[in-house]
Amino acid sequence: MFSGGDYEEVGRWLVNFVAAHAKREWTIAEAVVETAGTREGRSYGVRVQLGQRRLPPDDQEPIELSFPDVAARRGSLAWCNDLAARVRGLVRQLLAASQDARQHA
Repeated sequence: MFSGGDYEEVGRWLVNFVAAHAKREWTIAEAVVETAGTREGRSYGVRVQLGQRRLPPDDQEPIELSFPDVAARRGSLAWCNDLAARVRGLVRQLLAASQDARQHA
């Protein structure tokens, strides 16, 4: 596997990775990777979205991943498995909340 790369390249990899694992859980799930503001060049904020719902919600901090950590560890199967499990867990939480909301509507 590969590691290293500049901020933009690593960011593209992260967007694709998070999107792929979110969609494996539910095909309409979306990945949101924040890079603007104080994060630019130093970190990424990760959320998943299903319709209008996001986890973590906008009023909470996203999953924070430092650029050096992602660049160095994206070649690690164990690290990738852990991140994939976190992303898929968030999508499952969104699905459960959506189903619960429909049952109570």
